[in-house]
Amino acid sequence: MSLVRNFTTVGGATMLSRLLGFVRDVLLAAAVGTGPVADAFAVAFRLPNLFRRLFAEGAFNSAFIPLFGRAVEEEGEGGARQFAGEIGSALLFCLLVLTAIAQIFMPAVVWGLAPGFSADPDKFDLTVLMARIAFPYLVFMSMLAFIAGILNTYQRFAAAALAPVMLNVVMSIVLGTVLLLRVEDNVTLGIILSAGVTVGGIVQLTVVVTDLKRLGFRIPVFRPRYTKSAKRLLVLGVPGIIAGGVTQLNIAVGTIIASLQDGANAMLYFADRLYQLPLGVIGIAIGVVLLPSLTRQLRSGEFDAYQRSLNRALEVSLVLTLPAAVALAVVPHEIVSVLFQRVRFDAAAVDGTSAALMAFSFGLPAFVLNKVFSPGYFAREDTKTPMKFAAVGMAVNVCLSIALFPVFKHVGIALATTIAGWVNTGLLIVVLWKRGHFVPDYRLLKRLVLVLIASLLMGLTIHFAALFLAPYLSDRWLIVRAASLAILVLTGIVTFMFFAQVSRGADLMGMLKALTRRNT
Repeated sequence: MSLVRNFTTVGGATMLSRLLGFVRDVLLAAAVGTGPVADAFAVAFRLPNLFRRLFAEGAFNSAFIPLFGRAVEEEGEGGARQFAGEIGSALLFCLLVLTAIAQIFMPAVVWGLAPGFSADPDKFDLTVLMARIAFPYLVFMSMLAFIAGILNTYQRFAAAALAPVMLNVVMSIVLGTVLLLRVEDNVTLGIILSAGVTVGGIVQLTVVVTDLKRLGFRIPVFRPRYTKSAKRLLVLGVPGIIAGGVTQLNIAVGTIIASLQDGANAMLYFADRLYQLPLGVIGIAIGVVLLPSLTRQLRSGEFDAYQRSLNRALEVSLVLTLPAAVALAVVPHEIVSVLFQRVRFDAAAVDGTSAALMAFSFGLPAFVLNKVFSPGYFAREDTKTPMKFAAVGMAVNVCLSIALFPVFKHVGIALATTIAGWVNTGLLIVVLWKRGHFVPDYRLLKRLVLVLIASLLMGLTIHFAALFLAPYLSDRWLIVRAASLAILVLTGIVTFMFFAQVSRGADLMGMLKALTRRNT
């Protein structure tokens, strides 16, 4: 199956998940607005997600997939099962120990992530309670990442990509029930929301376990031991904790500082959810598909195919990322107001969230490129170099967040995250190029310039379209506002496709053919 088809499988499933995520967040905005429960939920939900993306999706997958791929190639399915059993047992043991420790010391953990909450004892206690209930989500999602690594190595991407859909389904049902029953007590509301997160994790894990059974891959159960395989994974995984989770670490820094401003964490959460749509669909999908492909090509000595994969991945990702970034920067207020402004989410929340979204939008290409270029290192089992670059990015983020927050409040945190993302990604690109591991071809360079021009022309078009649609985008009827936003989005898509196809900045028809072409 081609890179484009694999990417579309993951990207399409991720798109479905993100669209359902919008439903979830619209219901969340209506249920809690940007008040104390929203702030508490943003921190409580971010806590297991932070550990998950650091220790599971970031560090674990960047180390596990190349090693598991090697076991499949060199030792066959028997050796691969042995390797998977040893690593799975060790991973589950570590997760259970970490969860137990976190439950005991949760007040200290919450204080470390949101020290500003200590000024409001009720908000702080609610956050601790919600975090304790939601933290087991880490166990289920980390095991999901482990099983997804196995499935992806065997070119089975659909189940792992579809699993997040189930969290959004569960949370939408929970939030819909909360709104229907008009639950207003903060503690009761917090318990229901955090319990929904944990239940959603169980359902997601069930999806990938079911697909693993269909594959016929049985993972043996061993007593947790520090084996040679576990040692090698640890050596590669520790640097990956920083390298793979730089965005999450930067967000964590922002969370700490934002806790000093009422409502800031909630506004950053909703802005983060919006720019995570293109990041998830494009960046994460490309990263998931690219790492197994690059690993396989390097193991087989197919260096020309490796370069083609990296160039085409970069081309496809920016064809989709640049117009999305421009659109988020040009019409953030229109997007936020239509999606979230209702019940407890007022005009001030719209203004604050829109400003943060605009700041995040400038970093979107950097966050996606990070997902494209990091596999170029991980496929060679090099996690130390990205770790160093991530450390530089983190230092930039911390310094700028501290410097910008007094002036720009929560928007300064978003700007710091964006600048740090560009610093980290720039270092990844330059060093990969200097080592000869990334050689951009003429086709790539030419198309990137044309795609950027097409994106800017699209941005100009939707700017004037938004002015024309302004009365309808602010209409008192939600259906009118939603239809107007849909027209605005469709205008942007059609405009970009026209300019990109006419200028030949993107071979959109070629991509369509790649999706429908059967394997030969």
